[in-house]
Amino acid sequence: MTVASHLAELVEKHRALERSIEEEMSRPHADDIRVADMKKKKLRLKEQIEQLRTKEVSVH
Repeated sequence: MTVASHLAELVEKHRALERSIEEEMSRPHADDIRVADMKKKKLRLKEQIEQLRTKEVSVH
């Protein structure tokens, strides 16, 4: 797997989590624990994305 394809996969997972968070928060009785867990996962993905982007820039 190339860095670019791995980066694209992480970005898509990040977007999917964002949609899931928005969907959960739109419910009348949103599960706050589930939302918090998804937000933590989303943050970890964002950190991985930034690391890969930094690595990709330093390679070029």
